[in-house]
Amino acid sequence: MGKHLVELLNEKRIFRWNRKNLLTKSLAILIYQAGLSYRKTRRVLNLMEEFSHESVRKWYTRCKSLFDVRKRWRRAIAVDETKVKLENKQIYIWNAIDVDSRVILAVHVSETRTTLDAIYFLKRVLECCENKPLILVDRGPWYRFALKRLGLECKHQRFGERNAIEQWYGLLKSKLKSFWKRFPYHSSLQSVKSWIVAWCAIYNLEVRNC
Repeated sequence: MGKHLVELLNEKRIFRWNRKNLLTKSLAILIYQAGLSYRKTRRVLNLMEEFSHESVRKWYTRCKSLFDVRKRWRRAIAVDETKVKLENKQIYIWNAIDVDSRVILAVHVSETRTTLDAIYFLKRVLECCENKPLILVDRGPWYRFALKRLGLECKHQRFGERNAIEQWYGLLKSKLKSFWKRFPYHSSLQSVKSWIVAWCAIYNLEVRNC
């Protein structure tokens, strides 16, 4: 996985300058993804090469450029959203995952959870599909009209194939515990979006390399 990430970072020219070794950056990204904080990641790797915890944050968020999902036929997609804390308000993280490949197809961050948000997000999901797949959702009322409006067949589930998305949210919430269940102080909605897209990009790389 580390070697593959180095190749991708180099191929896609994620970093304009390589003052630090690409392998060091790759390892820092993967160690942070695995659960360590920016500061602990720096301490672990400083024996190899010196850098700051702020460098880890910048390297990681640049990985949002690696989020790339090809359009293809898909059988079923699990869709869900969860709320997390940003400063003194709640925001919502929307996610869609192909239940067969376990690849994340789309992710979205919003300040509201309405039918309009659901329509916007589902349209983004459909951009990754050659067909109109079965959508697996819970009974959130914001999905009803959105699914009907887009002509999508749905199935309400709490368990079964929707476990794929529940497991992903479990991993995400586990990571958020290092932020004390909220995003860092002075985070903006845009910085949260960058972080979550980077998280999804690395997650997809791990899934594809399993």
